[in-house]
Amino acid sequence: MWFCSGRATLSSGPAGCHHRDRPSEAFRGKRYLLTEEDTKLQEFQQMKVVIRNEVHGNKDPYFKSIKEKLKKNEIILKTELKNLLHLCQTSSDVELAREVIYRYHEQNGITALHNFKFGPLFMRLCYELDLERPAVELIKDQNLRGFFSESTSFHILMTMLFKKGHFESALEVLVEMKEQSIPFSKETYLIAFAICYKLDNLESCKICEKLLEEAQLKGDTLPLRAYCFAVATALKQNNVSQAKSYCSRILKTESRLYNNLKVLVQLRSGLLEEVIRTLEAAVKVDTPPFVKKIEFSEEVLAAVREEMEENAYLSARLTDIHMKLQASGRITMCTLEDMLFQIPSSKKIPAKLFNQKLLGCQAAKPLRSNLLSE
Repeated sequence: MWFCSGRATLSSGPAGCHHRDRPSEAFRGKRYLLTEEDTKLQEFQQMKVVIRNEVHGNKDPYFKSIKEKLKKNEIILKTELKNLLHLCQTSSDVELAREVIYRYHEQNGITALHNFKFGPLFMRLCYELDLERPAVELIKDQNLRGFFSESTSFHILMTMLFKKGHFESALEVLVEMKEQSIPFSKETYLIAFAICYKLDNLESCKICEKLLEEAQLKGDTLPLRAYCFAVATALKQNNVSQAKSYCSRILKTESRLYNNLKVLVQLRSGLLEEVIRTLEAAVKVDTPPFVKKIEFSEEVLAAVREEMEENAYLSARLTDIHMKLQASGRITMCTLEDMLFQIPSSKKIPAKLFNQKLLGCQAAKPLRSNLLSE
């Protein structure tokens, strides 16, 4: 456990686990940052099916006509580029789309982009086909400035890089977003702090601090998970005072994630009595049946138990508390990292690719991801 003096490695369980249940292999290690509502990946794939049906499943004549227009230097229409992006199925198709994007942007400039945002469309295509290279190259290209003029394009690309374990590249895209003066949203901060958490170095800790300062100056509201990622990052770097400072800024103190982090911050601060009081308070709370109980991770409780082994009095109290927590269904096998990457129940479904085989077209390639298996 990274929060316990580096004695063991952080384990990984399911994104949605239950009291005392062992993680099933089918769900082990799933991690989510954004929802379908944020990325609209399924909506994009459904539209691909519609447009493919319009050309009767044969994209070749359409692609041939586009190539002819490029050759003759004819104007590329908005509808043509839109349809082309929805018809792409391979990396070679994307190369053609890339050429058409440059021509379209050259012919129309930023003015035409006010009517339709092609950036997110291209990023969804690259996400679906598992092609980060063209996505990164185009979003950084000075000649395409203005084409990716909204935060969604950057969010989708950073999420793709994140899922593939390319955290340094994801950070570079975040920096590019800032350099292009794209306003940060709640989703941007969430992804940014998750990247810092995964990078797990002194520099990422400083980035967290800087981002929090800037957000405060701008009056931006950060989501709970963004703060929690900041706390976890500070703990991983053994910066307990900073973790404590971040924890004090969290307003939604009834969340499961916050309470587990609070216990860890108290533990790492050497405040063992406070840890006991926090756990005792949770036991005493009379939660109505329709209200979700605050659960504590068995991983976190194991860390507490280890720290209190040499104190017979506190150890005995902890054993009693553990029994009461267990009896009331307040212990979960979810690790802290599971909780960090679990989308709150108030949100919509996690962003994941549609099974296109069910719709009679080519299925999206599964993402290879250090994050998904870590």
